[in-house]
Amino acid sequence: MPLFAMRKESSPGTSPSAPATVRMVEVTDEHDGQRVDNFLFRLCKGVPKSHVYKAIRDGNVRVNKGRIQADHRLEKGDVVRVPPFRLPAPDAPRAVPPAEFPMVYEDEGMLVVDKPAGIAVHGGSGVAFGVIERLRAARPQAPMLELAHRLDRETSGLLMIAKKRNALLGLHRMFREGLGSKRYYALVQGDWVNDRQHIKLPLLKWTTASGERRVRVDREGQAAHTIVTLKQRFGRYSLVEAELRTGRTHQIRVHLAASGFPIVGDDKYGDDETRAAFARQGFNRMFLHAHQLTIPHPLTGETLDLHAPLPRACLQLLKTLESA
Repeated sequence: MPLFAMRKESSPGTSPSAPATVRMVEVTDEHDGQRVDNFLFRLCKGVPKSHVYKAIRDGNVRVNKGRIQADHRLEKGDVVRVPPFRLPAPDAPRAVPPAEFPMVYEDEGMLVVDKPAGIAVHGGSGVAFGVIERLRAARPQAPMLELAHRLDRETSGLLMIAKKRNALLGLHRMFREGLGSKRYYALVQGDWVNDRQHIKLPLLKWTTASGERRVRVDREGQAAHTIVTLKQRFGRYSLVEAELRTGRTHQIRVHLAASGFPIVGDDKYGDDETRAAFARQGFNRMFLHAHQLTIPHPLTGETLDLHAPLPRACLQLLKTLESA
């Protein structure tokens, strides 16, 4: 008895490396009771699992003409519609490597990770893939994973990701209405004067001749508000906490630089000589870390107070400055 009984229906526009037709596969005794995802993995050897799960989510895989979930159990005599999966070409870009990141919080609606410095939150602008693509690759069965906000590539710390559409909309609404707070630690060049200071400078996006995105203080820009609190002095440097009251691109970086206190390691708005000096000591990043997130949960309204401690490299640098 054959493992699979097959019928065909035409499907134009498929890749030469893939079957040229949609296949209608009848389930035999051997696969009675098997999950449909495992059934497809065996039938479509070589096809990435993420492609299979996407086809199921998109409704391109059907059982007896009906949409199903990945954990649907097949019965003898069921007819499975199998779409023409494309196999990666030999010269295709490399697959996204799956990765999980340090988890700070997770429930059915959202998750919050502690993003390392040096990793973009998403692909684009010369970056093949970022946190969100790698998380999706690590969780191919997740129906949805969407960034709720952004962190710069060289900024570490708390990053929120929605797992449901209503959670994403709730987080976006929270940001629009200015609910909750996001606090960052930054090491700045200079001896910060005030214990607490409000910086309200409008910010305007612009593009350099080479196509690089930048932000500057400009009266034609959008209103921006950052509250800066002094945490510790180190002579020529200061550790401050910056609380965002608005969420403009590069807001903390530009507000601090425009106030005469650029962030250590900032390659866009900081001091090149200072960055090079710290790099020679082994500190090769920007000292900006999203350490606290206090928000109402987008689905329950419960207050979440989440924390991410300073990374080891930042703590070591502070110890070095203390002993200098």
